[in-house]
Amino acid sequence: MAFLKTQERNKERFSLLLLDLEEYYFEHHTANHVTNSSKKERKTRGSFKVCSRSLIFDPDDLTSPIFKIPFRDCKKIEFEEGENNPFTGLRPPVISVTCCQVIYIKESNVISPYRIERGVKTLTFQLEILSKTEDVVQTLLQLHRASCLEKLGEQTAMIAANLQSRLARSSFDKNCFQNVSESPHMECAAEMVMPLVTNPGHVCITDENLYFQPLNGYPEHVIQIKLHKVRRIYKRRHGLRPLGLEVFCTENDLCSDIYLKFYNSADRDEIYYYIATFLENHVTEHTAESYMLQWQRGHLSNYQYLLHLNNLADRSCNDLSQYPVFPWVIADYTSTQLDMTNAATFRDLSKPVGALNMERLDRLLARYRGMPEPRFMYGSHYSSPGYVLFYLVRVAPEHMLCLQNGRYDHPDRMFNSVGETWKNCLEGATDFKELIPEFYGNNCSFLENNQSLDMGRRQNGSLVGDVILPAWASDGSDFLQKHRAALESQYISEHLHEWIDLVFGFKQRGGEAVASHNVFHPLTYEGGIDCDSIEDPNERIAMLTQILEFGQTPTQLFGSPHPQRITPRFQNITCSSSITSPVSELSQASQSEDSSFEDLTEECRKISWANMGNLILVSSHKIHKEAVTGIAVTRDGTAIFSTSQDSTLKMFSRELREFQRSMSFSNMALSSCLILADGKTVACSSWDNNVYFYSIPYGRRQDTLMGHDDAISEMCWFDDRLYTASWDSTTKVWQYESESSLSHRRSQFQLLAELEHDTGVNTIGLSPAGTLLVSGCKDGTVTIWDTSSYEMLQQVHCHTGTIHHTAFSPDSRHVLSVGADSCMMVIDVQTGMVISSVKTEEEQRCFCWDGNQVLCGGQFGDLLLWNLLSNTVTKRIPAHSGAVTAMWMNDLCSTVITGGEDRKIILWKLQS
Repeated sequence: MAFLKTQERNKERFSLLLLDLEEYYFEHHTANHVTNSSKKERKTRGSFKVCSRSLIFDPDDLTSPIFKIPFRDCKKIEFEEGENNPFTGLRPPVISVTCCQVIYIKESNVISPYRIERGVKTLTFQLEILSKTEDVVQTLLQLHRASCLEKLGEQTAMIAANLQSRLARSSFDKNCFQNVSESPHMECAAEMVMPLVTNPGHVCITDENLYFQPLNGYPEHVIQIKLHKVRRIYKRRHGLRPLGLEVFCTENDLCSDIYLKFYNSADRDEIYYYIATFLENHVTEHTAESYMLQWQRGHLSNYQYLLHLNNLADRSCNDLSQYPVFPWVIADYTSTQLDMTNAATFRDLSKPVGALNMERLDRLLARYRGMPEPRFMYGSHYSSPGYVLFYLVRVAPEHMLCLQNGRYDHPDRMFNSVGETWKNCLEGATDFKELIPEFYGNNCSFLENNQSLDMGRRQNGSLVGDVILPAWASDGSDFLQKHRAALESQYISEHLHEWIDLVFGFKQRGGEAVASHNVFHPLTYEGGIDCDSIEDPNERIAMLTQILEFGQTPTQLFGSPHPQRITPRFQNITCSSSITSPVSELSQASQSEDSSFEDLTEECRKISWANMGNLILVSSHKIHKEAVTGIAVTRDGTAIFSTSQDSTLKMFSRELREFQRSMSFSNMALSSCLILADGKTVACSSWDNNVYFYSIPYGRRQDTLMGHDDAISEMCWFDDRLYTASWDSTTKVWQYESESSLSHRRSQFQLLAELEHDTGVNTIGLSPAGTLLVSGCKDGTVTIWDTSSYEMLQQVHCHTGTIHHTAFSPDSRHVLSVGADSCMMVIDVQTGMVISSVKTEEEQRCFCWDGNQVLCGGQFGDLLLWNLLSNTVTKRIPAHSGAVTAMWMNDLCSTVITGGEDRKIILWKLQS
């Protein structure tokens, strides 16, 4: 928990949370609080702390309360010179403060609501270093004048000037460097951000460390972050301005190691880019799209994915106005058993909390329709500092007291019961709050009153103690375990994308937000108002305070519908899908074989891809006079067919390791080849607009299909249907009809459909089940078609040049494309969203992939093994002396054949 992590840094009784919101702690002095009773002087030793709006005295005696005197309540602050008394000697100088009220905190060292003692009184303090007394009084008088100004903007400006003066007169102490050889890169002023408070000081970054030195030496003299331990850095909005920087030394932790707020974006950006450059060779930078791909494929849990989205959307545990937001997922808090097989157990994630109750929604919509612009449906937000501390008051009581001026909320309004809170979120007129990550963590202390806090007594007479849990949870740990299990359940996994659309996605704003009943106050949205444009400082500060207390909507991460997760149920259905490039290699026999064989085949593929970096060259053969354009292999693997721009179809014997046949159909280049389901016929596409059919048993041309008005670029075959792509801007679908004997009669092709494109089609591919077709065009457009209705499902202009190759993942959920722009794109089939985009160093011409890894043929002749989850090349294998132009992989993914511009075909196998 962020609060616990913050508190670990400091074991003192004093805390910045004793200050008012937006107040700074400037300096401290060892001093005595001097009191006189019965003509006897009593001194209480402690720490005299000068803050921007108050002075605080923290006694060394822990049984004595800390007391705080706001400057606005001071009537007089004086420096009293020492007097020479002939009986007692020289009386040292003191600070005399006359005020109308004193706030007592942590009486008997117990966290409890503050006690305010009203009435005029004078307090006297004697500094241990007497020579500083007069200077400290001058500082107090200056801060007192600031607090007495009528307008808040003027107060803030005067305090800010004082702070900047202090920062300008000090600098980072380079004696704090861990290593004498460290080379400093830059130093600047900044503030360390913690929940509800900030602490000013100096940042220094070297070639080894990031340092922060607080101006006041609190909570420690210097905070050090080793650069080689940094795993993630995020730019942040802080106070609606782009000034924040958050640094994480862990990959999946909820809490950061330091959050800094700079005074100008230039300083922030320089530090950010310096760390980012340092990390380039150590850490992979992740985007929302790359995390999405990992989540879709089961490499990230729902919990981890939501954490990453929150981080990317400016949500931070150190900023309560932008605390990470998680959804309510369970709707049943009354049953004794939690049935996760029943859909009624779960909350409807397609609706915001405010729209879950139709009766309440009708009332809200009636008010919305009669409201002047700008209109909003909900008068409160789903995440705000008050809501966060509502949930966490038992572990963060001092934060609640800080937020609420030293008081807890009314006992009946506190977080007393999970079920009651859910009920109020459904029925309350102004309660639309979601949950926080702690509800899905493993620390249940926020549900228990382990500190024995006195938070009051409810109307029914019961004390506010531990949170009342649902009947299906035996204790706090059991509640969190079942709550986390619900978050990771099949139902939530299938529907979580709907909630992401509302909070982080395309339903967050605009017409989609209105249609989804997801419209909040305009000030909660990023860019809703530019506070810097408000000239009146008082109005600007009031507006900023209102926004920060009300809560903020996350940064929008997605502009189109978020893809659904690939759940285990769906994976089981599709686990026998083939990964081979030619459609002829989709084994039809496998569909009739038992599931144990399918599981074994799938396991073999996984093992093969896990070892794909161990490909070894078996043999290399130069059998063409121009670049190889297509490769096909007979079912028994004995014969390899290849086409080339030299216009020939060649047959190579794998056993004899020599080429045995050569056939030329015309004087134009052949562009691709495949073997039909009968295993006896090779189809070849040509730049002369035709498809030629070659009989393997008879060794001659068997048929010609005159199909297009321009070159045919690629073909696919599935279930007696031939798909041909052409530079004439069409893809055609042909039904194959044969007589009783294919060997002696010519086959017939009937045109079923003509799919129109705007430019020439350069590549096509079928999904393993043959239900979807993808085409890639010369203008960089990827189009996905339904092969039963021939309707266009998605059209995505994602490349800036010709698309060389495109193919579905084995589960048909994604399409991968590579193009002349050297980009590699992953597109979600369901939504058409580009969920991964990688700019490569060279063009990738062809590939095979398993959904997570890609074996690519590069422009420079190497085979590159890409990990799409990290967007990195994990292995580069030297192959051809020119571009790799064709690639084939067998069904078990253990054998690869490549063809290149060097006119060679190369046989590869996995090293056992």
